[in-house]
Amino acid sequence: MSIFDKIKSGGLVDPSTLQGAFLYAIVFTILAWLAGRTLRLAVQRMLANDKHDHLDRMAVRFLAQLARFGVYFFAFISYAHLVPALSSLGKAWLASVGVISVIVGLAAQNTLGNLIAGISLLLYRPFKLGDRLQVMAPSGLETGVVESLALGYTLLKTDDNRRVVVPNSVMASQTTINLSREDPREICSVAIGISYDSNIDHARAILLDLASKNPKAQQVCGCPVTQLTPAGVVLTLTVWCADAPTADALKCDLLEQAQKRFADEGIRNPFPHTTVTLQRELQRTSDHETGTIRVNEKQN
Repeated sequence: MSIFDKIKSGGLVDPSTLQGAFLYAIVFTILAWLAGRTLRLAVQRMLANDKHDHLDRMAVRFLAQLARFGVYFFAFISYAHLVPALSSLGKAWLASVGVISVIVGLAAQNTLGNLIAGISLLLYRPFKLGDRLQVMAPSGLETGVVESLALGYTLLKTDDNRRVVVPNSVMASQTTINLSREDPREICSVAIGISYDSNIDHARAILLDLASKNPKAQQVCGCPVTQLTPAGVVLTLTVWCADAPTADALKCDLLEQAQKRFADEGIRNPFPHTTVTLQRELQRTSDHETGTIRVNEKQN
């Protein structure tokens, strides 16, 4: 005789009574919590012992969450099978399973969609934990590092320590730029303007010297003239960096250092200015009756 048969026959505690049903609810809840906690601790210990990153941490954590959900679901089904009232109610629900499935499907379509999308992200693996992604959010283009892939959402950490929560269905359907795959290097482009009366070659030499001496720069590509504006000439310095955060930091360094060197070397910044030209026209008119000549001055 199984444990369920002994319980149903009243050998332990009668689950058909209110007290018995309440007691077994507490027991199954505690057992499910203990099993889920044991599973979570086992996964954490397994990941902590993986010193060389042989395991796919994102896949392990996602599957662990799915397994914990399965533990609670199994506990609920077992409890419903044990209590006669819930068992008879379940049989009655089976008679209208078609209607219930439609209702549940409509009510939980977003949740189920995120769950299925999370499984597809896990299978196709367009990114992994620690990858730097660019995604489109309601606030605009967001760049962040993948912190976790949960059952319903993906969590990104931005450079300014914000958390961007993206539903898995959105992550699976939108175009995502992975900045960490294959080659994490990024090119840093710094556009700096000088006035028209400044020496372009001298300004270019200063910018190239600053970039070559900066430890954040891996390779200096060049510094061509990229634009002629009404205010002055624009030079664009391009440098390869190890990754995107390094490129952002290098851009700030070069802008500050260039401004200080330009001030010391006499290279002027471009300022919008307007030139006004005054023209004078002399008009000669004659008075035939008096024989006099008038000179009218007209200023524009």
